[in-house]
Amino acid sequence: MSKKFSKQTVELAEQKPSRIRRDPASVPNPETLVRDAWWNSREWEIRLAIGGIVFFAVAISALVIDLGEFLIR
Repeated sequence: MSKKFSKQTVELAEQKPSRIRRDPASVPNPETLVRDAWWNSREWEIRLAIGGIVFFAVAISALVIDLGEFLIR
């Protein structure tokens, strides 16, 4: 009781090599890495985050004080 299929089997085309193996990642220029290293460092990221938090806190405080002055009068 073997079945015969009416459709032909599909032949797969030859696969291309993966893109990672064909095109390796480009390496950035070392001069650019050295020049931008101080700005992209973790310390600067922390400093900017703290500055943003302080600026936001001062802005909220000024808004609350201004709103309080407005509502008292």
